[in-house]
Amino acid sequence: MRVVSAQSGNELRQRASDLAYNLDHDEALRLLRQAVAIDPGDPANHRALASTIWLNILFRRGAVTVDHYLGSFSRTSIEVKKPPADLDAEFKRALAQAIDLSEKRVAAAPRDAQAHYDLGTALGLRASYIASVEGKLLAGFTAARRSYDEQERVLALDPSRKDAGLVVGTYRYLVSTLSFPVRWMAYVAGFGGGRERGLRLIEEAAGGKGDDRTDAMFALVLLYNREQRYADALRILADLRRRYPRNRLVLLEEGATATRGNRAVEAEALLTEGIAMLARDTRPRIPGETGLWHYKRGAARVLLNRHEDALADLRIAVQPESAGWVRGRAHLELARLALQENRREDARREATLAAGECEKDYDPICLNAAKRIGK
Repeated sequence: MRVVSAQSGNELRQRASDLAYNLDHDEALRLLRQAVAIDPGDPANHRALASTIWLNILFRRGAVTVDHYLGSFSRTSIEVKKPPADLDAEFKRALAQAIDLSEKRVAAAPRDAQAHYDLGTALGLRASYIASVEGKLLAGFTAARRSYDEQERVLALDPSRKDAGLVVGTYRYLVSTLSFPVRWMAYVAGFGGGRERGLRLIEEAAGGKGDDRTDAMFALVLLYNREQRYADALRILADLRRRYPRNRLVLLEEGATATRGNRAVEAEALLTEGIAMLARDTRPRIPGETGLWHYKRGAARVLLNRHEDALADLRIAVQPESAGWVRGRAHLELARLALQENRREDARREATLAAGECEKDYDPICLNAAKRIGK
């Protein structure tokens, strides 16, 4: 008898992964539901379905840019909009099945690195969902403990499994950035720390051939931005753009990263290309995406002292259709533009508007910058 289910499920997962990272979420979900139907006994199929649902929820919410994850870990929970009930329920069913199947495999083969990897990855996805979708940041961190332990077990059983380093490295890095009391609690709970060690583990995962390679690359984009290693982030983003040419948000991140690295000419060109791509793209957009693109280009144009062009972009960005944090940061750029033109009263007025928007949308970086200008 010829067994085709696992191979067919794997092929469908690979195709779905490419679609999901190219922002073709609906088609990716269709293929993954098919993979689950073909081989319901493979935890990877259920986990991939749950992961893609999670990404789709974040996309619908607009929480898919580096800006969302560069702020400080200052709240144990935040108020977030509830996810669509049908997607939330499907995510939880798929994830529960992935965890259950993985736990049974671990029980049957305690020294099977793949079984521990499947379990650790599923548990990590649950922790990420709790933090990012439900807004329970500390609860998500606590829930990640078992995932961390399982992936450390993978590395102990098979040191060549660099893909397991993504979870271990992420939490090692995260622990190193926490305030001392929270960091101490993390150590007591069993999390290891170490910024450099964490980054190295994620870099090794990104350079490997595991299923989580793309996730590791996106994680590096965030961490390199946080470390102000903008050239390294741009190198990863260029690779991601080659891999996923239909993902316009990768181009957005390239432009934003170039701006952070004071490469304003490069940033303006990338973002202009991206705005043209957005105009041609008929697929769903994140909430307020038009304003986001124009805020990013407006910020690059402020650096270039292209005042009229910057003003045109930022006027689009402050419209009500934009996300609150985008409006806030656009007002901040308008304040900087006013300072360049020695319009100090206008700068203070724009800074006040920026502070109000950013405080409402939990954006401490923008809020602090606006307060400095508004003094």
